[in-house]
Amino acid sequence: MRAKVDRRVAGNGEREVMAAIENVKASPARALDGVRGWWANSREFIAEVRNEMKRVTWPSGREVYATTMVVILVSAFFGLYLFALDVGLDRLVAWFFRQFGGA
Repeated sequence: MRAKVDRRVAGNGEREVMAAIENVKASPARALDGVRGWWANSREFIAEVRNEMKRVTWPSGREVYATTMVVILVSAFFGLYLFALDVGLDRLVAWFFRQFGGA
């Protein structure tokens, strides 16, 4: 079944538009195949994910603990460093304003 097309299409590329419109075909069977194909593709994807997850080398509990401690300690160190830097700069700016006048 072909779509009926008004041949009085205005604008540039009229032939290309008409060719594209005439090539459109209505196919309910094709739509149903798309749904079935989606289901098959989903099942295949899940199967591939399961196979890939079996190949993953998972860290041991000890490795997880060690890396977690490293993250916590480094975060605490940089937090304290930035706090000290902030307090130091605040005092420097306050001293500057006291010496040379300001707010």
